[in-house]
Parts: sequence; C-alpha cells; structure tokens
Amino acid sequence: MDLEKLQLRLYSRVKNASLEHALIAPDDHILVCLSGGKDSYTMLSLLQEMQRRVPFDFTLTAFHLDQKQPGYPDGIMAKYLEDLGIAHVVMGEDTYSVVKDKLDADATPCSLCSRLRRGIIYTQAEELGCNKIALGHHRDDSLETLLLNMFHSGQMQAMPARYTTDDGRFDVIRPLIYCAEDEIEQYAIARGFPIIPCNLCGSHEGQRKWVKRLISDVESHIPQVRNSMLAALQNVRPTHLLDADLLERLNAQASPGDGTQEDDILRLVTNRPAGE
Repeated sequence: MDLEKLQLRLYSRVKNASLEHALIAPDDHILVCLSGGKDSYTMLSLLQEMQRRVPFDFTLTAFHLDQKQPGYPDGIMAKYLEDLGIAHVVMGEDTYSVVKDKLDADATPCSLCSRLRRGIIYTQAEELGCNKIALGHHRDDSLETLLLNMFHSGQMQAMPARYTTDDGRFDVIRPLIYCAEDEIEQYAIARGFPIIPCNLCGSHEGQRKWVKRLISDVESHIPQVRNSMLAALQNVRPTHLLDADLLERLNAQASPGDGTQEDDILRLVTNRPAGE
C-alpha cells in the first residue's frame, strides 16, 4: 500500500466535502473530537493537512474525553497530542458509571452515552471559543444510518455533512463524510495511531453491525453499491418521492423560473441558480 497515495485520496475527499458543504472557512476555530478510534485520528490528521494546504487560517483544538471505562490506557492520548504539537484538552469525566447506573444490563447505552458526551463537548467548545465541532463519521456510517432509519423508524434520513445545533451556537461538521471506512482503516494502520477501544458500546451495536453485513452482502453482487448509495444521497429527486408535506413546502418556497415546476423545486433543493 502506498501511504502517500492513500492520504492524498482521503484528503481529496475531505477537501471536496468541505467545498461542497462549506465545512471550513477562514478564521474558524474547530473543536476536533477524538474518541481514540481510527476515524477520529484520521480526521485530525487530514484536517491538519488541510491547514497546511489552504490559503487561509483556521484553528484546530483537539478534544478527548476519558469516560473512565475499565482498562482505559491512561496517558496515551495526552502523550500523542503533545508529541503532535497541537492545542488540545484531555478531560476525565466518569460517564461510564452514569450510563451503567441508569440503564439495565441489556439496554443499549449508545443514546444516553451520546447525550452525556454531547453536553460535555458543547461546554468545552463554548469555553474555548470554538464555532465549529468536527465529528469523525464517515461515508459508511451515513449509509448505515440511512438504512437503519428507513427500516426501523420509517424516515429517509442519513447524516448531514454539516448542521447547526438546536441552540444555534455551533456548526457540527463531518469532514470524513465522503471517505470510505476500509480506506480509513488502512490509513490508521499504516500511520500506527494508538487506538483506544470503547468497552461500553462495542457489544451493543447489533443492528448497525447487521446493516453493515447487509451492505457487504449486496456489495458481493454490486461491487460499487456503497459509492452508488452515496451518489444517491447527493442526487435526490424530491418530486419522485411520496412526502406530500415536503413537496408542499418546496412548492411554497420555490420562485418562478424558466423551467418546469420540477426544475424549480430541484433548483431550490440543490441550490442551483435559475437557468442551470
């Protein structure tokens, strides 16, 4: 494997996501959330590469939360970030015990754990003066989320590349949203990132693992299915779906154009100027 070519390929996808979704702008201060897994290490590495390449300044502060899980390797993350020479915060907060105390042994901890982490992250972002928060979700996370929502909650919803928090304080960005998980894994192995496993949620992701296997099974028949699914998320035809409320809202917002009503709606959804 050619590490340089792999990094360039991943970086190109991060750059494209940033350009298409306005993820990074001059003078941004981004809180880069590091779980200790392959995805967040890769995200930090590629954002640092972007800092070196783009013709404007933005600031990165790495943030890692030690949730006091059993067997957590003390000091590894702090040493890694110190050696990297990046501004960082490593915080200890016993969310592990809170989750264990609040939930039954067979309950899925992910939702509660995520809410606790989110509150801590938002507090840190505010204290540090950050306007954006970067999460390490990648292409495959988004595709799996799409299918999980379709199968279990009857919603056509994946993961956006960027959204604003409910209180309007921060933009949350996903720089890896176009990056494939298998390439991220190759990159993380080649770079030798000091992976810190999560001992809380690993055994509770049955549905997501099942969906991952389902996509892999389809991939054995349609080799490019993941790329096709990603392309579908970028190529939505709302007039060919069955959400009447969506069409009503789009019709109300669309201004008259030179084309058909469908052209006006598609232009609105894709932010295309009239006439394109």
